[in-house]
Amino acid sequence: MRSTLRTRRAPHHRRTTARIAAAVVAGALALTVTACGGDDDKDDGKGGDKDGGKESAAALQLPKLDGQKVSVAAVWGGSERKVFLKVLDEFEKRTGADVSFVPAQDPIISFLESKVAGGQPPDVAMLPQVGAIEQAVQNKWAKPVGPEAQKQLEKNYAQGWQDLGAVDGKQYGVYFKAANKSLVWYNTKVFENAGTQEPKTWDDFMKTAQTVYDSGVPPISVAGADGWTLTDWFENIYLSQAGPEKYDQLAKHEIKWTDPSVKEALTTLGELYGKKGFVAGGADGALQTEFPASVKQTFTGGDQPKAGMVFEGDMVSLPISETKAKIGSDAKVFPFPAVGAESPAVVGGDAAVALKDSKGAQALLTFLASPDAAKIWAEAGGFVSPNKSLDLAAYPNDVQRDIAKALIAAGDDIRFDMSDQAPQAFGGTPGKGEWKALQDFLKNPKDVAGTQKALETAAAKAYKD
Repeated sequence: MRSTLRTRRAPHHRRTTARIAAAVVAGALALTVTACGGDDDKDDGKGGDKDGGKESAAALQLPKLDGQKVSVAAVWGGSERKVFLKVLDEFEKRTGADVSFVPAQDPIISFLESKVAGGQPPDVAMLPQVGAIEQAVQNKWAKPVGPEAQKQLEKNYAQGWQDLGAVDGKQYGVYFKAANKSLVWYNTKVFENAGTQEPKTWDDFMKTAQTVYDSGVPPISVAGADGWTLTDWFENIYLSQAGPEKYDQLAKHEIKWTDPSVKEALTTLGELYGKKGFVAGGADGALQTEFPASVKQTFTGGDQPKAGMVFEGDMVSLPISETKAKIGSDAKVFPFPAVGAESPAVVGGDAAVALKDSKGAQALLTFLASPDAAKIWAEAGGFVSPNKSLDLAAYPNDVQRDIAKALIAAGDDIRFDMSDQAPQAFGGTPGKGEWKALQDFLKNPKDVAGTQKALETAAAKAYKD
């Protein structure tokens, strides 16, 4: 089963990429003078409800659930979990429900399978892949959204985001959290000491990395322990280099991973991974580095951190907030460099799916589909919402505001994370499939052919199953 949106968005992608990338550039420029705290322009009427979300808040009706238990499973940890718990706290206050967070492990489908088999599925699961929603439906775990949640979706979401949560025309998922996965964050002191500037092309990026290395700092921090970051590296290079049509074909496995376009992208990525001293800690160190640590080691240590740059989406701002670095002065951002004709723009997201036919589960989906819930995380940073009714003034700085504005403006013309579209056995399982193949590639970036073969073997099995 495949989301219907996948076959409709390819023709419009180039203008969408340009639109989002342009906004990221504008946001990056704004971020150079904007700190992570409050801004003076928050009441400029930049999108969202013109009444600052008050109209939607007043209209949102949630049932009384005094004493009812509602459990929510998600793989979020660290800063993300802390903020999401604040969202759940607000749901508790409004409904009287007793909400519990269930820490899940990747792959979440395997985690849920054990819970279902034991007769203890959570009421709601936050699924980070389109493929995971489809598997939950195929396994007959997922329950369709109720009428109140559907009303919120129709009011607050573009059809494209609704379609991503639908299977065979029936709505199951509520996309609560989105992410722009095409950003590179850098330590400004490192750049200043090296005398280098923000690069715009891949060639310039490699030159910048060399300059940073020559100054005495490893240029790149890679979270190799988290395979999803490696898929994001590949996807950004592939989208920019091979183009959107090839991207869609590979995402649906209409072309094989042995295709020459994959070879070209892996060769480009291998130039970075294989350059001695470019990856902080080397391949072995990177493969033991998880995402939060990859960010923190870039922004701690004064002007001699363990790395000068770290690639990932807007969620990087949360781990930065746990360091002494300040966004806008110590930490800045630039769009992922153009490998081909233009910079890539890859987005991802997490959808809430009900696994029980319970009043509490449907009420939570309704709340998560509202701007009220999105506002709580937006104000904390490290978050972009696909909810078009959320007042953009809720975001804490211009860069996140501009990224969110571009995401909303894109409407149905969005390009979703490739690995998240794949069956989870291939695109979302630690130690297997794409994650394992790219971790092996990080260790041996010269083995392009072997990596392609491993990717195609795993993909063929996963898509067949």
